[in-house]
Order: sequence, then structure tokens, then C-alpha cells
Amino acid sequence: MDRIFTLISSRIAAFAGQPAAFVTAFVLILVWGVTGPIFHYSDTWQLVVNTATTIVTFLMVFLIQNSQNRDGAAMQAKLDELIRALHDARGEFIGIEHLTDRQISQIRSDLEAECDEQDKTGKPLSEESVNRLLKRR
Repeated sequence: MDRIFTLISSRIAAFAGQPAAFVTAFVLILVWGVTGPIFHYSDTWQLVVNTATTIVTFLMVFLIQNSQNRDGAAMQAKLDELIRALHDARGEFIGIEHLTDRQISQIRSDLEAECDEQDKTGKPLSEESVNRLLKRR
């Protein structure tokens, strides 16, 4: 069931992000608008578009959320692997996405404070980190 849902949601999300999806939706709304005089702008005519857009919106929320959850989890796994693989990286950062917002905020504050500290030459550590990265090119 999981694989089928993932396959379907991935394909629909990929299609929904394409210009063709916008054009399709635009054409459908245009057709609906043009048929207004034919149906004398009746309540049923209005109900058709309201119901259709509500259903599509409702279902798309779940598909987009599923896609974002999957992307976020994959990104975390990739970052965790990079942390694990790098010799100087601090392994305690692996899995911090499971902490509370307050704990993550404290970690960010501590990291920012650490970057503002100065090394023995008086240069900010963050400047040294940038210089080290530039030398790797």
C-alpha cells in the first residue's frame, strides 16, 4: 500500500508542478466560465466548480504533504550520512531534527556564538572556516 501511494503521489505531485497542469486547470476554468450563459449561471453550474476545486484542493494537500515529508526525510538522511562520513564533523548533530523547537533553537544559538568566538590570531572562527573552505577549491 505504501509503495502504491508513494508512486501515485509522486507522479501526481510531479505533474501538478508542471506548466501543463496549470494550462489544464486554466482551460477547465475557462470552459466552465464559457458555459455559464448556457446553464444560465445556475446554482448547479456554480456548485460544479466549487465542489471540484474543493475536492482537488483537499486531496492535493495530502499529496503535497506526503511529498514534502519524503523529501525532508531523504534530505535528513543525506545530511546525517555526510556528518557520519566527515572525520571532523560532530556526530551528535545526527538526528537533531527529532528534538524540540526550543532545543534546536538553543543549538543554533550555541553554534552562532561559537562562530563569533576568535581563534588565537584574533580572527573570528567563522572567517577561518570560510577561508579553509575557499582553499579546498
